[in-house]
Amino acid sequence: MDLGRAAAVRSTYMRRTLPLFLLVLTLTLTACTAAVAQTVELPPPRTEGDTSFEEAVHRRQSVREFTDTSLKRGDIGQLLWSAAGRTVDGVSGPTRAAASAGGLYPIRAYIVVGNAEDIEPGVYRYRWRSHELSRVETGDVRRQLRLAALGQGAVGRAPCVVVVAADYEVTRQRYGDRGVERYVHMDAGHAAQNVILQAEALGLGATAIGAFTDSAVKRVLDIDLEPMYLIPVGYPR
Repeated sequence: MDLGRAAAVRSTYMRRTLPLFLLVLTLTLTACTAAVAQTVELPPPRTEGDTSFEEAVHRRQSVREFTDTSLKRGDIGQLLWSAAGRTVDGVSGPTRAAASAGGLYPIRAYIVVGNAEDIEPGVYRYRWRSHELSRVETGDVRRQLRLAALGQGAVGRAPCVVVVAADYEVTRQRYGDRGVERYVHMDAGHAAQNVILQAEALGLGATAIGAFTDSAVKRVLDIDLEPMYLIPVGYPR
């Protein structure tokens, strides 16, 4: 076969196979994107419960041992709503469950799901406006997260782990570095305490963990925000 004919054959082959290849590639990427970006609707948050605030404060204690009971979707929604959920509409716009300096709300809530009813294992970001979860990582990563938390067993044993993270730049733009050093950390504390008291009110146990390697947590969760707290939560053993 002369060179001219060989080139023509290759050209014809490419014209016939390239569109098919591009179609398969597009479908594959679309499927992967859809799997990662799965949205999970959460039941509307409740504003009344059987446990008073005073009782929740009185009973609160750090819990590090959990049963194998799955967390309910409604309880997951309630925990995340207490950290960063929408509450009342104020003069300057909607407010959220945890106080924030200047109403800037740099705190972002995530949950690492290992064992929950009707929710696949993975890492999910809480969308406060729509009260839903958006999956950012698939699969059970509790073991990797436990290693990132210096081997603390509660992180690996809890059915789910609430992650309180922060976007420093949101606060830095208004208050500078001092605002980051002081206000963001205060905001994180407000959110974490809300989660822990909400867990107590739901009959769950939780503990606040701050001992972890930041870069490792960010790598496990695939986030570029600053991790502030890991809060393992589940039914106390």
